Amino acid sequence: MDPRIREHAEIIANHSVDMEAGDNVVIDAHPVAEDLVVALHEVIGDIGANPVATSQRTGTRNRRAYLKAAGADLADDEFETPEHERALIENTDVYIAIRASDNVTQTSDVDPEVSAAYRQAQRPILEERLSKRWCLTQYPAPANAQLAEMSTEAYENYVWDAVNKDWEGVREHQQQMVEILDPADEVRIVSGDTTDVTMSVEDNPTINDYGENNLPGGEVFTAPVPDSVEGEVLFDMPLYHQGREITDAYLEFEDGEVVSHSAEKNEETLTEVLETDDGARRLGELGIGMNRDIDQFTYNMLFDEKMGDTVHMAVGRAYDDTVGEDNEQNDSAVHVDMIVDMSEDSFIEVDGEVVQRNGTFRFEDGFEESEV
Repeated sequence: MDPRIREHAEIIANHSVDMEAGDNVVIDAHPVAEDLVVALHEVIGDIGANPVATSQRTGTRNRRAYLKAAGADLADDEFETPEHERALIENTDVYIAIRASDNVTQTSDVDPEVSAAYRQAQRPILEERLSKRWCLTQYPAPANAQLAEMSTEAYENYVWDAVNKDWEGVREHQQQMVEILDPADEVRIVSGDTTDVTMSVEDNPTINDYGENNLPGGEVFTAPVPDSVEGEVLFDMPLYHQGREITDAYLEFEDGEVVSHSAEKNEETLTEVLETDDGARRLGELGIGMNRDIDQFTYNMLFDEKMGDTVHMAVGRAYDDTVGEDNEQNDSAVHVDMIVDMSEDSFIEVDGEVVQRNGTFRFEDGFEESEV
């Protein structure tokens, strides 16, 4: 076994979820990630915790079979929440989800309405998982390498270079941006002639993501005040959602809600996301990518949203930790991230002051030289 897999497992257990003896642990992974699952079992055994491995969340082939069969006779566009699955998570201390695939477009022929109904039924389980110590990470499977247009070996190097690193050093670097954003009232994002959007983040905490819930980490993020978002955004980097590629997604906001939208490719998939529920038409997250070791776009949001020189925004659910005690939390069954390239003709403004220009932060060398 590649020693980097064992290192990956140790970072998950000892850094990301702070595993302890006696913890009940669920590992949710596609079979193609077996080596990492085995390494995790070794580490869990050393710690003295109790593992259970499933492929419920990430086994897209079996999910496709189920959704195609059940969706054909779906009454009232509803699925029942599987109570036995919820019971498993309720009795879990640590939840580890490992992304990996043998076919990244496996669910592309599932009716989007069926997928949306399934997500609604899974929502109580999602909420239960988010109440635990949890980590979402990636195993470098060949299908994911293919999607990234990389060889398997190159993708393995890419993933483990991004995952197996000094996360305390990352925390210290990113804390500089946290200290700018955390006390802020208003944020403005401008990129070229296609993106100019403002939002309030007043009294909402800013989170420093340094490889805990998401591994790799490499961003700082918060939640907009839901009704404060105004302007337009062109997400000029593509995303995969439900096995479909969405390109050039465009959203226009008034009083916090999406009032107009379009996409160059698979606009109907974007529409289905926005029509999931009322909260899906509002922003639940503003994130700033700061991990410059992630320097290649790979069609994997777990990595792509962390890229340096990018900003991402998510329609849908706001994470609990990013919402102030007296502020409204945007609620939704979805949380879909989309990315804006900020490397050229772009800036981030916080309370009227430019804090990033063309990808360079004001606390980094070259900030003044980036002014145009």
